[in-house]
Amino acid sequence: MAGIYIHIPYCKTRCTYCDFYTLTNESQMSTFVEALCREAETRKEELSETVKTIYFGGGTPSRLSREHFEQIFETLANQYSIDADAEITVEANPDDLSDDYIGMLSKLPVNRLSIGIQSFDDEELKFLSRRHTARQAVEAVKKCQKQGFSNISIDLMYGLPGQSLELWERNLDQAVALNIQHISAYHLIYEEKTRMYSLLKAGKIRQVDETTSIAMFSKLIDRLTADGFIHYEISAFGKEGCFSRHNSAYWKGDSYLGLGPAAHSFNGENRFWNVASLNRYIQSMASGSPERVTEQLKPHEKYNEFILTGLRTMWGINLTELKNRFGEQFFQFCMENTQKHLDQKLLNRDEDTLKLTRDGIFISDGIMTDLMWV
Repeated sequence: MAGIYIHIPYCKTRCTYCDFYTLTNESQMSTFVEALCREAETRKEELSETVKTIYFGGGTPSRLSREHFEQIFETLANQYSIDADAEITVEANPDDLSDDYIGMLSKLPVNRLSIGIQSFDDEELKFLSRRHTARQAVEAVKKCQKQGFSNISIDLMYGLPGQSLELWERNLDQAVALNIQHISAYHLIYEEKTRMYSLLKAGKIRQVDETTSIAMFSKLIDRLTADGFIHYEISAFGKEGCFSRHNSAYWKGDSYLGLGPAAHSFNGENRFWNVASLNRYIQSMASGSPERVTEQLKPHEKYNEFILTGLRTMWGINLTELKNRFGEQFFQFCMENTQKHLDQKLLNRDEDTLKLTRDGIFISDGIMTDLMWV
C-alpha cells in the first residue's frame, strides 16, 4: 500500500513541547504551496503504486486556505493514481475549525480529521501554549460531526508536570463522551531545543513520577477498551474499521512519499528526507534540484525497524516473514533474546506471531532494545 505524507510547516503559535519543523510566519504560504506542487510533479515516478492514503500533517494543515487545498488536490489527481476509497486525513487545530472552515473541508476529498486537542483542561492547555480552550475543543468536534465527518481522531497528552491521575481520568471521560472513532494518546517527551526541555533543565518543572505514568497508561488502556476502542498500536486506539490506515502502513513497512520541507519518504528499502528549511526547500524546487538526504539502510537497520514497528502493534511480528526477509542469523538472534521475555510473560508467541503482552506493553522500549541488533 502506498501513501503520501504532506508536511505543512506553518503554525499560528509554537507549542512548548513541539520539536517538529514549523514556522509562525505565514507570509510565504502561497509560494510554499507552489513549491509543494512542483515537488509532487517531479517525484511522481517514485510512487508507481495506487495511492491508498494521503495525510496532511505539520505544523498545522488547518492554516491552509480553500485555494491552497484545491491546488494541492488538483496536482495530486493529475500526477498520481489515487484510489477511489483512499483515506485522506487533515490535521487541524480546534480554533481553526469554524463552521465555514469545516464546511470548506467537507467539500474537499477529505474524509478523516485528526484534531490536536491534547487536553480538556484550560490550565493544561495554557501550559502547553495551545491556542484553544477546552470548550472550543468540544465544540469543534461537535461541529465537525454536525457537518458530516464520521471519522474523527483526537490527540491527547498525559504525563504532564503536575498532572494528576484524576485530571487524566476526566480528560478520558470527556474524550469518550464525544463519540469519536479514534484517539491517539502520547506521554509527554522532553525533546531538546523545546521550551519544555528548557523549563525542565532550569528546574522550573518536574517530570511526573514513574508510578503515576504507569497508572495513567493503565487507565488509558482500561477506559478506552471498555468503551469499544481497540488498542491496535502503543499510542493509538480506534473503533472497529476506523484505525488510521496511513499510520498503520508506516508500522507495516509500506512505502510512502513525503512532500514538503523536512518530510520523510520510504521506498521499501531506503529512506529520504527533505531539507528542514523553508527557504532552501523553495529554492531547490524552483531550481529543479530537490535538496534531500538519502539513507541507505543496512540489513541490521532494516531488521531493527521490523522489530520496532511490528512490536508496537497488535499484529506483532510474523516470524516466518522475519526469517524469510532477514535470514537464519537474524531469526536465531531474535529467538534467543526473546526467550527470557516469553518466560516472564512479557511477550507471547502464538504459533507464528510474536506480540507484547499487557505487561510487556508497559516496558516495551526495553524489550525492543533487547531484540535489536547493535
